[in-house]
Amino acid sequence: MSRRLIALALLVLIASACAPGPTATASRSALTVGLGYIPSVQFAQFYRAQQQGYYRDAGLDVTFKNEIDPNLITLVGQGAVDIGIADGTSVIPAVGQGIPIVYAATIYARFPNVVMTGADSAITNAADLAGHSVGIPGQYGSSWIMLQALLASAGLTPDDIEIRNYPEFGQGVALRVGEVDAATGFRNNEPVQLARDDYATQLLAIDEITPLPGPGLIVGKDLGAQDAVRAFVAATLRAMSEIIANPELGLEDSIAVVPDLATNRDQQLEVLKATVAIWQSPYTEANGLGAIDPLAWSQSVEFMRNLPDSNIPSTLSANDLVTEAFLP
Repeated sequence: MSRRLIALALLVLIASACAPGPTATASRSALTVGLGYIPSVQFAQFYRAQQQGYYRDAGLDVTFKNEIDPNLITLVGQGAVDIGIADGTSVIPAVGQGIPIVYAATIYARFPNVVMTGADSAITNAADLAGHSVGIPGQYGSSWIMLQALLASAGLTPDDIEIRNYPEFGQGVALRVGEVDAATGFRNNEPVQLARDDYATQLLAIDEITPLPGPGLIVGKDLGAQDAVRAFVAATLRAMSEIIANPELGLEDSIAVVPDLATNRDQQLEVLKATVAIWQSPYTEANGLGAIDPLAWSQSVEFMRNLPDSNIPSTLSANDLVTEAFLP
């Protein structure tokens, strides 16, 4: 067992012994945790922590709730959900508009959204996108922000490419059949699906250019059960460490929660392995799983503030958006 895993396990035990929360029964703290809209192997760390009793042993009674990202942000801000997972680029404008949430732990240390091109495409960097067609779900959300950041890194704007909208998220198929020259997608989803259809891709990522914050755990700024949240974070990071070491463990616990995943085990394992790869980055390798990079957040706030039609206040800073109070 690694030193990091031992440390996380100890933190879970300490939290269990010392931190019953205010919403607890006689011995447990009840937490409602919001995950993404569709139960998925991409939430394997939460399923493992639940199935293996890490939450229970930490004195927690955890209930999962599936909602889309915007709804979760609102529900966490209202206190109807205790903890949620939300994209960092959604957190920035939400806090700017007065929603009382804070980002408490990084889940995706690398931004999951990318631009995909064919493996044999001449488009190998952001500058090569000029004059080409790019398929996107629409001009909104994290993929749209990522695309603008990628273009800006090469001195381009969306006016320099041909944008084609695929509201039903069919841009990956459009790339495979040649309808577009490039397409946005999640690096742990569409590239995996395309590879299974014998279509290899190359990916243009934003991480080393504008380090946009990926999805992570959010809590309400006025949340009272702080010790319970610390215990939840520690138990979840413990499960993440174990799945990184052996993704099969995460798959088995995901199937226990979502039995339909067993119908295509090989594909689900590939998705999970691609997901695990973006749980980590050079920053988290140096600072630990879940670590929050304040410089990256500051750079992202500045970039998003300068986007067309931005409503992010000039006074908003990374200190308003993130907290390390819940991290081991």
